[in-house]
Formats: sequence, C-alpha cells, structure tokens
Amino acid sequence: MPLVQGTTTERFAVLRDMLEENLSTGVDVGASLAVVFHGEFVADLWGGYRDRARTIPWDADTLVNVWSSSKTMTFLVALMLADRGELDFDAPVATYWPEFARHGKSSILVRHVMGHTAGLAGWDPPFEPESLANWEFATSALADQAPWWEDRTQSGYHACTQGFLIGELVRRITGTTIGRFLRSEVTNVLGADFFIGLPESEESRVSLVIPMPASDPATLPLIDGALAADSVAFRALSSPPLDATYPQHRWWRAAEIPATNGHGNAHSVALVQQIIANNGHAGGHRFFSEKTGERIFQSQALGQDLVLGREINFGLGYALASPTVPIGPRTCFWMGYGGSLVIMDQDLELTVTYMMNQMRVGLAGDTRGFGFAMAAFVAAMG
Repeated sequence: MPLVQGTTTERFAVLRDMLEENLSTGVDVGASLAVVFHGEFVADLWGGYRDRARTIPWDADTLVNVWSSSKTMTFLVALMLADRGELDFDAPVATYWPEFARHGKSSILVRHVMGHTAGLAGWDPPFEPESLANWEFATSALADQAPWWEDRTQSGYHACTQGFLIGELVRRITGTTIGRFLRSEVTNVLGADFFIGLPESEESRVSLVIPMPASDPATLPLIDGALAADSVAFRALSSPPLDATYPQHRWWRAAEIPATNGHGNAHSVALVQQIIANNGHAGGHRFFSEKTGERIFQSQALGQDLVLGREINFGLGYALASPTVPIGPRTCFWMGYGGSLVIMDQDLELTVTYMMNQMRVGLAGDTRGFGFAMAAFVAAMG
C-alpha cells in the first residue's frame, strides 16, 4: 500500500510529494491534508498509520483530536449567531450570561472573549483535569472569578477557557450545546465528519495523538524562556495543564471541551472552514452574510501575547496578518497543540487544513502545517 492515498489536481500535486516525504522520514506517523480552492477539493490526501507502532493504516475516515484547531468551529458558530442578530460582539457577555458580571467582569464584551483579551486565560484556582468534562462546573468557575488583567487590548491566549466561554454564550442563546448546534446547523448540513463530543459509535475510527518526544507536561515546554509561577502564562498553562495524554481517555473524547477536543480530519475541517474562505457559503448553503464575514478581519489585539510569548494579531477568533506573520489582508488562520493547522484566504477562496497524530513542540502549530500551506498558496497563485 502506498504511503499516501487520495487525490490532487496536477496543480497541487507537490503536496502529495511533501506528505509522502514527511511520512517516509518519520516526521509524521499518520496525517491528512486537504485543500479547497474555489469550492472544490484540489487536494484530499491521507496516509501513514493510526498508531505509534505503525500497524494500523490511517484511512480516509480516520479521526484525530485536533486540539485548538477545534476553536475554528467555535468561531464559525459565533459568526453564525451574530449574523442572525442573536449575538452582538460589542455587547457585554453578561447580557446573555448574567452571572458572568461577578467580580468586575460586567464590562467584558463578547469580542474580548473572541480576541483572547477577556483576562480569563485559565481557572483560578486550578482543578482536576477530569472536571473539564463537567460543563456546569467549568463555566460556573469562570463566572465566579476575577479577570487576571484589566487591559482589554492585551491578549493572553485562552487555550482551553475560550471554548467554554463561547460555548456558554451559545447555550444561553440557543438552549443547546455548541457541539450539538455545530452538528445540526453545520456538519450534518455539509456531511462533515467533525465532532465536539465524540459519540461512542465513532470510537473505532480514532487515532490517538502521539505525544511529542520526551514530553513532560509539568515542564510546559511551550514558549521560550522559563515561566515564573505567578506569570499569566504559567497560570494559564497549568490550570489544568494541557497534558497530551488526555485524548487517550474516553472521558476526554466524550466531553464537549470546545477549544481543544474536537475530533475530525483534514477533509472534514476543510469542508466546514471553506465557509470562511468563501465568505459565508459552502455546498450551496449560506451560513452568514458577506457583511458578517468582513468582521473576521477586525483586529482585536495586536502585540506580544501573555501566554504564547510571541506577537499575535487576533481578529474575531481567528489570527490575522501581522509583522511576524506576513500573510494576505483577507487571510485568517489558527493552529492546534502539536501541529495541526487551518488557514483560509477570502481573496483566493482557498482553504488549507492539516491534521495529524504525531505531535511536535508548540501550543499553536509548528512548521509542518505552514510548509504545506505555503506550497498550496504558491500553487493557487501560480
């Protein structure tokens, strides 16, 4: 069996060579890569193995925990509700969630949650990891704490909390969970194999992520330099720590932890996120208006992120072009712990997604995904 299966057009064939190189050299163990260009899949590739021992082939329908690439789904849901007039990005969070106003949070706006400036980058005090599966506990704890900083132009990556914050807004507005809303309003409509809260019926298709070599979550090897125990970064990344072994447990896969535990593959993520590249439509369905799509590119925070330790330009959820990320003015993206990547360009109507099981060091992506994205952009513009 060849290392890489699937299809590409001639224009994007280089991507097959790149994925085969990664798999043959061990840079990847199992992975999937997809590109949608002007509404058509021009690359839909997968290969390698689902397991570290390389005994079970990665199939077209293999699912994997995509970590923070899951956030792109929560951003889409928020945009849809805003387009319907049910969610106002400029309204206080407490408009929809009155309890959130406690401890000086009445002035925190929805767009602050979207742009990682709400000051709630972790829980205070931290709790046991399994409590992430308890929605009421996790959201009530966030409502009942004070923000860690006051400057609403300063971002501090809300690695896990952002999904609960957006998800609770969705629940208060719609009466259902964000995972169920996504399924009924988006993934079922498009036939996309993506889940926030994995049904037990899908367990046989899961490839468990492979933690990065010699990883030790206690050391938090995620940003440059040592972390002071009282720093926002340390507090955020240790409350609770994002241990790469969590996806090995059914409690994690079954729960709705919207910012970090989505399960899918490159095909399903691209099938959904092309909505962003197409400015609101996909598969003959319109999910939001072009006017709403334009808001994605409104910068909410540009500067050194308190958690990631590097310069980020956050729009309404998605990251945007910045001096350190020289992409197009209508390009947006986000990445996942250990390597996954989702990037969309509205001018090119291009979506590139990369989902894999072998994790590498980095809370927000690594060079593998950007290598694929760069090659896809070159092909699209060629």
